[in-house]
Amino acid sequence: MKDELFNALNEQMNFEFYSAHVYLAMAAYCSGESLDGFANFFLVQAEEERFHAMKIYRFLNDRDKRATLAALKEPKNEYSSMLDAFEHAYAHEQQNTKKFYHLADIALDEREHATIYFLKWFIDEQVEEEALFSNIISKLKRIEKDSNAFYMLDAEFAARSFTAPAE
Repeated sequence: MKDELFNALNEQMNFEFYSAHVYLAMAAYCSGESLDGFANFFLVQAEEERFHAMKIYRFLNDRDKRATLAALKEPKNEYSSMLDAFEHAYAHEQQNTKKFYHLADIALDEREHATIYFLKWFIDEQVEEEALFSNIISKLKRIEKDSNAFYMLDAEFAARSFTAPAE
């Protein structure tokens, strides 16, 4: 693995840790608004992002590369509404998708087949992530000021959990 690809993978690992930080901040916002189901949704999302970071960490170690951790910048902590939080989350996932595409481009240019195969899982995951947030945004826009529907969605998210996929 050439340095350009290694550095990009290491940067992505750090971005995944930052993503967990972003979702933890969103969970804190939701908790502050007494929306425990929405908070749980983002706590689960944070756990999933940490799993992604560690997946990259292990891959780098398996390739005899040393992962290095960077400082995390402060995430956005305040939102005007739940819709605003989810729109920011969706934009964040779109940014992450672009980053994985860039990684795949580097791996293809370097003909680094192990990394190409490794990144396929993440690209598939990003399709799911973007669809998830897009669908939630659609629901939030549809229910607008229907407090019953809003709290039903909150209750639905309270049941969400994360189970790491088999590797």
